[in-house]
Amino acid sequence: MTQHADRPGIVRFDAPVGGGAIDHPRPDRLEQGNPRRETWTLYEPAAGDLSAGIWACEVGRWRIVFPPGKHEYFFVLEGHVRLHDAAGGWTDVRAGEGAVIPGGFVGAFEVIEPVRKHFVLVGG
Repeated sequence: MTQHADRPGIVRFDAPVGGGAIDHPRPDRLEQGNPRRETWTLYEPAAGDLSAGIWACEVGRWRIVFPPGKHEYFFVLEGHVRLHDAAGGWTDVRAGEGAVIPGGFVGAFEVIEPVRKHFVLVGG
């Protein structure tokens, strides 16, 4: 397949070869553990508010606050996560399942079993 400089090419989400960016949840948001998170950003156009890639994380739980204009679609490749909402409810997402965290969501992100997921973030 030939790529042309004047047209964007397809970006594949193959398994990463090298290490990704490593971080941990902010200490003031931790609820359980201090999980190591690794992110491979595979697509992030310069002129947009979009990023997509692969994310992996150890078991743990931390509070999340999404700004009103930021949304995330994700698809779990391996593992099990649980999203807790501010009203006390939760949603489980396991390997082979996807979900959207909508803009304005306030709650907690819990990794029940080590997870690897595809993610697409839109907005900021």
